Amino acid sequence: MICSRRHALLRLLPSGLACLPLAMLLAAAAEPEATDQGSLAGQVLIASPTIGDPRFYHTVILMVRDEKSGSLGIVINRPVGERSIESLLKATGATAVGVEGNLKVFAGGPVEPQLGFVVHSADYRLPETVAIDSRVSMTANPQILQDIGHRHGPKQSLFAFGYAGWGPGQLKSEMARHDWFTTPAEPKLIFDDDRAGLWNEAMARRTREL
Repeated sequence: MICSRRHALLRLLPSGLACLPLAMLLAAAAEPEATDQGSLAGQVLIASPTIGDPRFYHTVILMVRDEKSGSLGIVINRPVGERSIESLLKATGATAVGVEGNLKVFAGGPVEPQLGFVVHSADYRLPETVAIDSRVSMTANPQILQDIGHRHGPKQSLFAFGYAGWGPGQLKSEMARHDWFTTPAEPKLIFDDDRAGLWNEAMARRTREL
Protein backbone atom coordinates (compact mmCIF):
# COMPACT_ATOMS: atom_id res chain seq x y z
CA MET A 1 0.00 0.00 0.00
CA ILE A 2 1.37 3.41 -0.99
CA CYS A 3 2.11 5.71 1.95
CA SER A 4 3.23 9.27 1.26
CA ARG A 5 4.11 11.63 4.12
CA ARG A 6 2.70 14.68 2.34
CA HIS A 7 0.17 15.50 5.08
CA ALA A 8 1.08 16.09 8.72
CA LEU A 9 -1.86 14.90 10.80
CA LEU A 10 -2.55 13.25 14.13
CA ARG A 11 0.74 11.64 15.12
CA LEU A 12 1.44 8.96 17.70
CA LEU A 13 3.87 9.96 20.42
CA PRO A 14 5.77 7.24 22.31
CA SER A 15 3.97 8.10 25.55
CA GLY A 16 0.40 7.60 24.41
CA LEU A 17 -2.28 6.78 21.87
CA ALA A 18 -3.00 8.94 18.87
CA CYS A 19 -2.49 8.53 15.16
CA LEU A 20 -0.15 8.94 12.24
CA PRO A 21 -1.09 10.35 8.84
CA LEU A 22 -3.44 8.32 6.73
CA ALA A 23 -1.71 9.94 3.79
CA MET A 24 -2.66 7.46 1.09
CA LEU A 25 -6.32 8.30 1.57
CA LEU A 26 -5.79 12.02 1.68
CA ALA A 27 -3.63 11.96 -1.42
CA ALA A 28 -6.34 9.97 -3.16
CA ALA A 29 -8.92 12.55 -2.12
CA ALA A 30 -6.81 15.40 -3.46
CA GLU A 31 -5.90 13.58 -6.68
CA PRO A 32 -8.74 11.10 -7.33
CA GLU A 33 -8.37 8.32 -9.83
CA ALA A 34 -10.81 7.81 -12.66
CA THR A 35 -14.22 6.82 -11.36
CA ASP A 36 -14.77 3.09 -11.18
CA GLN A 37 -18.44 2.25 -11.55
CA GLY A 38 -17.82 -0.96 -9.62
CA SER A 39 -16.15 0.79 -6.68
CA LEU A 40 -17.13 -0.38 -3.21
CA ALA A 41 -16.38 3.00 -1.59
CA GLY A 42 -19.37 4.06 0.47
CA GLN A 43 -20.45 0.44 0.92
CA VAL A 44 -20.24 -1.78 3.98
CA LEU A 45 -18.48 -5.13 3.67
CA ILE A 46 -19.98 -7.94 5.74
CA ALA A 47 -17.76 -10.92 6.36
CA SER A 48 -19.17 -14.22 5.17
CA PRO A 49 -19.65 -16.79 7.96
CA THR A 50 -17.19 -18.97 6.03
CA ILE A 51 -14.47 -16.37 5.53
CA GLY A 52 -11.09 -18.02 5.81
CA ASP A 53 -9.25 -15.28 7.74
CA PRO A 54 -10.07 -15.47 11.49
CA ARG A 55 -9.07 -11.81 11.92
CA PHE A 56 -12.22 -10.87 10.00
CA TYR A 57 -14.69 -13.28 11.60
CA HIS A 58 -18.09 -11.51 11.77
CA THR A 59 -16.54 -8.15 10.91
CA VAL A 60 -18.37 -5.22 9.35
CA ILE A 61 -16.12 -2.83 7.40
CA LEU A 62 -16.87 0.66 6.12
CA MET A 63 -15.18 1.03 2.75
CA VAL A 64 -13.39 4.36 2.45
CA ARG A 65 -11.51 3.88 -0.82
CA ASP A 66 -11.66 1.21 -3.53
CA GLU A 67 -9.47 2.01 -6.52
CA LYS A 68 -7.10 0.33 -8.96
CA SER A 69 -4.16 1.10 -6.66
CA GLY A 70 -5.78 -0.67 -3.71
CA SER A 71 -8.64 -0.58 -1.23
CA LEU A 72 -9.02 0.58 2.35
CA GLY A 73 -11.77 0.16 4.92
CA ILE A 74 -12.39 0.58 8.63
CA VAL A 75 -13.83 -2.13 10.85
CA ILE A 76 -16.79 -0.58 12.69
CA ASN A 77 -17.94 -3.39 14.98
CA ARG A 78 -14.86 -3.95 17.13
CA PRO A 79 -15.22 -1.40 19.97
CA VAL A 80 -12.39 -1.31 22.49
CA GLY A 81 -13.93 1.25 24.84
CA GLU A 82 -14.00 5.02 25.17
CA ARG A 83 -11.20 7.52 25.53
CA SER A 84 -11.39 11.09 26.67
CA ILE A 85 -10.84 13.62 23.90
CA GLU A 86 -8.36 15.32 26.20
CA SER A 87 -6.20 12.18 26.43
CA LEU A 88 -6.26 11.69 22.65
CA LEU A 89 -5.18 15.27 22.04
CA LYS A 90 -2.46 15.17 24.69
CA ALA A 91 -1.08 12.02 23.11
CA THR A 92 -0.57 13.93 19.86
CA GLY A 93 1.18 16.80 21.63
CA ALA A 94 -1.73 19.12 20.75
CA THR A 95 -3.35 21.59 23.11
CA ALA A 96 -6.29 20.17 25.04
CA VAL A 97 -7.41 23.22 27.02
CA GLY A 98 -11.15 23.35 27.63
CA VAL A 99 -12.04 20.19 25.70
CA GLU A 100 -14.69 17.89 27.12
CA GLY A 101 -16.24 14.52 26.40
CA ASN A 102 -15.24 11.07 25.21
CA LEU A 103 -15.08 9.28 21.87
CA LYS A 104 -15.91 5.68 21.08
CA VAL A 105 -12.69 3.94 20.12
CA PHE A 106 -12.63 1.03 17.68
CA ALA A 107 -10.05 -1.45 16.44
CA GLY A 108 -10.29 -0.40 12.81
CA GLY A 109 -8.33 -3.28 11.33
CA PRO A 110 -5.15 -5.34 11.53
CA VAL A 111 -3.01 -3.10 9.31
CA GLU A 112 -0.86 -0.45 11.00
CA PRO A 113 -2.76 -0.19 14.30
CA GLN A 114 -0.73 2.91 15.17
CA LEU A 115 -2.77 4.84 12.62
CA GLY A 116 -5.92 6.53 13.81
CA PHE A 117 -8.65 8.74 12.42
CA VAL A 118 -12.20 9.95 12.98
CA VAL A 119 -15.15 8.62 10.96
CA HIS A 120 -17.99 11.12 11.19
CA SER A 121 -21.21 12.48 9.77
CA ALA A 122 -20.83 14.73 6.72
CA ASP A 123 -22.06 17.88 8.48
CA TYR A 124 -18.40 18.63 9.36
CA ARG A 125 -15.58 19.29 6.93
CA LEU A 126 -11.96 20.47 6.93
CA PRO A 127 -9.77 20.85 3.82
CA GLU A 128 -8.24 17.44 4.59
CA THR A 129 -11.58 15.66 5.10
CA VAL A 130 -12.20 12.64 2.87
CA ALA A 131 -15.84 12.34 1.76
CA ILE A 132 -16.73 8.64 1.80
CA ASP A 133 -20.21 9.39 0.45
CA SER A 134 -22.74 12.20 0.84
CA ARG A 135 -23.46 11.26 4.47
CA VAL A 136 -20.22 9.92 5.94
CA SER A 137 -16.67 11.32 5.95
CA MET A 138 -13.27 10.70 7.50
CA THR A 139 -10.90 13.30 8.96
CA ALA A 140 -7.41 12.71 10.36
CA ASN A 141 -6.51 16.27 11.33
CA PRO A 142 -6.21 16.90 15.11
CA GLN A 143 -8.43 19.95 14.65
CA ILE A 144 -11.46 17.67 14.54
CA LEU A 145 -10.72 16.47 18.08
CA GLN A 146 -10.44 20.06 19.22
CA ASP A 147 -13.74 20.90 17.57
CA ILE A 148 -15.55 17.87 18.99
CA GLY A 149 -14.17 18.71 22.43
CA HIS A 150 -15.49 22.27 22.11
CA ARG A 151 -18.85 21.08 20.76
CA HIS A 152 -18.23 22.42 17.25
CA GLY A 153 -17.59 19.07 15.63
CA PRO A 154 -19.76 16.61 13.69
CA LYS A 155 -23.00 15.34 15.18
CA GLN A 156 -21.82 11.72 15.03
CA SER A 157 -18.33 10.27 15.17
CA LEU A 158 -16.13 7.36 16.16
CA PHE A 159 -12.37 7.05 16.52
CA ALA A 160 -10.55 4.05 15.01
CA PHE A 161 -7.03 2.66 15.23
CA GLY A 162 -5.76 0.59 12.30
CA TYR A 163 -7.49 -0.33 9.07
CA ALA A 164 -8.16 -3.15 6.64
CA GLY A 165 -6.12 -2.77 3.46
CA TRP A 166 -5.98 -4.62 0.16
CA GLY A 167 -3.45 -4.37 -2.64
CA PRO A 168 -4.39 -4.03 -6.32
CA GLY A 169 -6.93 -6.68 -7.26
CA GLN A 170 -6.84 -8.37 -3.85
CA LEU A 171 -10.31 -7.38 -2.67
CA LYS A 172 -11.81 -8.30 -6.04
CA SER A 173 -10.36 -11.78 -5.64
CA GLU A 174 -11.84 -12.10 -2.16
CA MET A 175 -15.22 -11.01 -3.47
CA ALA A 176 -14.99 -13.66 -6.18
CA ARG A 177 -14.39 -16.26 -3.43
CA HIS A 178 -17.63 -15.11 -1.75
CA ASP A 179 -15.75 -13.89 1.34
CA TRP A 180 -17.86 -10.73 1.60
CA PHE A 181 -21.42 -9.46 1.24
CA THR A 182 -22.19 -5.75 0.78
CA THR A 183 -24.82 -3.21 1.74
CA PRO A 184 -24.94 0.61 1.51
CA ALA A 185 -23.23 2.45 4.35
CA GLU A 186 -26.30 3.73 6.19
CA PRO A 187 -25.34 6.12 9.02
CA LYS A 188 -27.44 3.99 11.39
CA LEU A 189 -25.17 1.03 10.74
CA ILE A 190 -22.05 3.10 11.30
CA PHE A 191 -22.97 5.14 14.35
CA ASP A 192 -26.18 4.02 16.05
CA ASP A 193 -26.68 0.28 16.07
CA ASP A 194 -25.71 -1.99 18.91
CA ARG A 195 -22.16 -3.03 18.02
CA ALA A 196 -22.64 -6.56 19.37
CA GLY A 197 -25.54 -7.13 17.00
CA LEU A 198 -24.20 -5.16 14.05
CA TRP A 199 -23.04 -8.14 12.00
CA ASN A 200 -26.50 -9.72 12.19
CA GLU A 201 -28.16 -6.40 11.34
CA ALA A 202 -25.85 -5.81 8.39
CA MET A 203 -26.40 -9.36 7.13
CA ALA A 204 -30.16 -8.76 7.20
CA ARG A 205 -29.64 -5.65 5.05
CA ARG A 206 -27.23 -7.20 2.55
CA THR A 207 -27.98 -6.29 -1.04
CA ARG A 208 -25.12 -7.97 -2.87
CA GLU A 209 -24.06 -11.58 -2.74
CA LEU A 210 -21.22 -12.61 -5.01
